[in-house]
Amino acid sequence: MSQQAAFTEKRFLVTFISVTSLFLMWGVLLSMSDVLNKHFQDVLNLSKAKSGLIQLSVFGAYFVMSIPAGYFLKKFGYKPGVLLGLALFAMGVFLFVPAANAESFNFFRIALFVMGCGMATLETVAHPFAAALGDQRTSDQRINFSQSFNAVGTIIGPAIGSYFLLRVASNHPTDLSSVKTLYIAIGCVIVFIGIVFLFLKVPVLTDPHKPVSDAAAVNVDLAPAKKLYQHSHFVWAVIAQFFNVAAQAGTWAFFINYGHEVMGFSNQTAGNYMIVFMAMMAIGRFVGTFLMRFIQPNKLLAAFACGSIIMCLLVTQRLGWASYIALMMVNFFFSIMFPTIFSLGLKNLGPHTQQASSFISMGVVGGAFFPLIMGLVANQDVAKAYYLPIICYIVIFLFGYKFYKVSLSVPS
Repeated sequence: MSQQAAFTEKRFLVTFISVTSLFLMWGVLLSMSDVLNKHFQDVLNLSKAKSGLIQLSVFGAYFVMSIPAGYFLKKFGYKPGVLLGLALFAMGVFLFVPAANAESFNFFRIALFVMGCGMATLETVAHPFAAALGDQRTSDQRINFSQSFNAVGTIIGPAIGSYFLLRVASNHPTDLSSVKTLYIAIGCVIVFIGIVFLFLKVPVLTDPHKPVSDAAAVNVDLAPAKKLYQHSHFVWAVIAQFFNVAAQAGTWAFFINYGHEVMGFSNQTAGNYMIVFMAMMAIGRFVGTFLMRFIQPNKLLAAFACGSIIMCLLVTQRLGWASYIALMMVNFFFSIMFPTIFSLGLKNLGPHTQQASSFISMGVVGGAFFPLIMGLVANQDVAKAYYLPIICYIVIFLFGYKFYKVSLSVPS
């Protein structure tokens, strides 16, 4: 009987905690961009479709930066990759100050793009970094655990944004000074984390995706060396991640609009409910990490995709609190998708792992376009816009049900 693989090792503990803090940090900033979506609609007089350009700026940066970040990671390693990501992240955040002074939405989009480049670099680095801090057989659990704190960050983000942005906007509808103050403070926190990583001593790492002795625990690739694109499970992971983040970005971007227009809440009240919305994702990730001890990650992914489809159908029906609770539950079922797709896509890639990470991160560009499409529908009926993410969840279900499998032969 094979011995169960450990979650991580004692020598990796400090490094793992530090890497997990990165997931928390970009969760705060990413979810805060959805509060900015509604804030800019009011302060800068933008339509829902135009405010969707916020997500285009952030997620479009993933398309531009993920591949260079992957090459940087492969050449220089994990720690320099983290420092590069934090430097870009801080630069983008501090650009919010001149953007607010200019009261220019396009300037804000530039700041968001630079910030997105930092996020893309950190995501490209952090996922394989977390996977490398232990046995491959528990990499799904480690990445989901780290992503659980990303979900905690998405609770903190709307709480901060709702208090400092939407509350102020209700009293001073054209005031952007709160944006400057908030993002200067966040930038200082990012600089502090960068200093911590600068002095962090990272233990020597081994390849977490090399074949393991327990062949029953994970598929061992005994085939001749294959090119990255010949690994079908990796290709499908990129596709699934594209649709996954598309669904996430659209669902999050118009959550406050749904609360305001369908439920009749004020902007600040709807923003406060977004805290509960993000808490559902945190709960889902902790629950999902636990369930993966008993249920194969791909099967759990497929089951959660089915749950998301059912919840989206309820959201579109405008059933009052029943639909609003279903909207909350979309985030519960969404919770494990990003890290599980990421981890399944990296299985058995060996020396291709860092490059594969950059391509899967690039799949996040799906979030750049979907809010624009949902925004066009939401301009007419925000509830009906939630039919669109169902397409995305069908693709994710197919990946979890069938296309996650690691092939053992080289395509002819």
